Amino acid sequence: MKTNYLFLFIALLLTACSGKDDRSDAYGNFEVDDVMVSAESTGKLLLFNVEEGKKMSANELVAVVDTTDLVLKRNQLVAQQKAVSSKIENIRSQIDVQKQQLANLKTDKDRIERLLKDGAATQKQLDDINGQIDLVNRQIGSTNTQYTTVQSELEVYTAQIAQVNESIRKCSIYNPSEGIVLEKFAEPGEITSFGKPLYKIANMDEMILRVYVSGDQLSQIKLSQEVEVFIDQDKITNRKLTGTVSWVSETAEFTPKIIQTKEERVNMVYAVKIRVKNDGSLKIGMPGEVNF
Repeated sequence: MKTNYLFLFIALLLTACSGKDDRSDAYGNFEVDDVMVSAESTGKLLLFNVEEGKKMSANELVAVVDTTDLVLKRNQLVAQQKAVSSKIENIRSQIDVQKQQLANLKTDKDRIERLLKDGAATQKQLDDINGQIDLVNRQIGSTNTQYTTVQSELEVYTAQIAQVNESIRKCSIYNPSEGIVLEKFAEPGEITSFGKPLYKIANMDEMILRVYVSGDQLSQIKLSQEVEVFIDQDKITNRKLTGTVSWVSETAEFTPKIIQTKEERVNMVYAVKIRVKNDGSLKIGMPGEVNF
């Protein structure tokens, strides 16, 4: 009799462990927030240190695009900038000379004005000196205009050099975040271009279980709510994990084809994301169940 009770207890225990449909409120698959890393420049990949399945740290140098053309262009701009800078120095020297001439003429003018009061100078001398002062003032104005023009030209070269430096900086590609490389789309030595995907990476320490619930179930679900998540441990039993509701869709949609029967797929449901800590057993695309 005791043996019968023991068998009955084991049967009930196995039924509880294998009762997926009885315990689960929703079904879905695990996914991750992946990042697609793309090239920001065009050229030959001189370095591409990426392998699928490799764990990479944030800000790690992963790729270098050939910068030869950009460096040559920058050298040319720097040389042109130096030539323009020498023009500015010459113009400044001219302005200094003209200002000194103006100061000398004003001194002469003061002297002539005093002599004119004493009758020792003529009005023509005063008119001549005033004419010379006006001429030098015009020369200074013209030289200042040249200075402004050359200064603007110098600023253009400065901006162009900064732009080339930024393009050179973008030729070095750094991994944006810690994670595992899921896919790679390039190889060293290939020619890449701006915006071309190089690899896809994701942090696998936390997975997302995307499930679908009916409108009747929405009242049971709250953001940051802790829920029970189940994955297949073997053909009979489930393994229980803990998850947290992180997102609930505001709009209804038809159930995806991956969910259960054809009849269920035509129903309108709401998508829900549940974040689950990954101990290494969770994989992308793996099925999961949740109990709210």
